[in-house]
Amino acid sequence: VQLQASGGGLVQAGGSLRLSCVASGIFVNFNDMGWYRQAPGKQRELVATITVGGTTNYEDSMNGRVTISRDDAKNTVYLQMNSLKPEDTAVYYCSVLYAGYWGMGTLVTVSS
Repeated sequence: VQLQASGGGLVQAGGSLRLSCVASGIFVNFNDMGWYRQAPGKQRELVATITVGGTTNYEDSMNGRVTISRDDAKNTVYLQMNSLKPEDTAVYYCSVLYAGYWGMGTLVTVSS
């Protein structure tokens, strides 16, 4: 199983980014998927999840500013992030929930 995350970069506060996670070895529509993030010196935390049935859930830290979605034909999960804040600076990881599969992560840096 491989999860290739991309789309991170440097953005000014208030800006937007869309992260992508292309999966191989599994089908994203057959698994509950999630995005996590880990800021420097902090523990990894959950950001958003999407179930097999398409139900989405968001943690308080970014609720209202992020949208998780998936494209089954592309076997890809996305995380649209808006109104970014400097405290959103972190490495963002996608994951197959409950299975222990993680991607390499993509760095998001938000400047003030």
